[in-house]
Parts: sequence; C-alpha cells; structure tokens
Amino acid sequence: MENLQLAQRIRAFRKLKGFTQQELAKQTGISLAVLGAIERGNRHADDQILIKIVDVLGISMSELKSLE
Repeated sequence: MENLQLAQRIRAFRKLKGFTQQELAKQTGISLAVLGAIERGNRHADDQILIKIVDVLGISMSELKSLE
C-alpha cells in the first residue's frame, strides 16, 4: 500500500473515532511529532506502530489497509 494512502486512512479513522492527534499519540505511546509525520505521509509507519494504532482505534489491520 502506498504510504500516502495509508497516511490518509490513519487520519480518517482517527477522526472518525473522535481522537485528536494528541490523544491518539498519548494512548499509543507514539510521539505527537511522529504521528503527525505518519499522517502527512512523511514517515513510514512500521508494523509495531500500526498495531498500536489499530488497537487504540478499535479496528483491524485489514480495515486500515483496505483499498475498498
């Protein structure tokens, strides 16, 4: 999956679930700067980070990576 598409989906799910960047960063243990860079597509999110994000957002990895 292209990095920018994944970034857009992370941002969309975060907003859909009612999280601010700061709240999601705190609950996942990811710095706000790193989360912001991931959502802008400037930084690649490794699997460990993605697992933390989907766990906090209450979605599956397949939902996050789905192109449909």
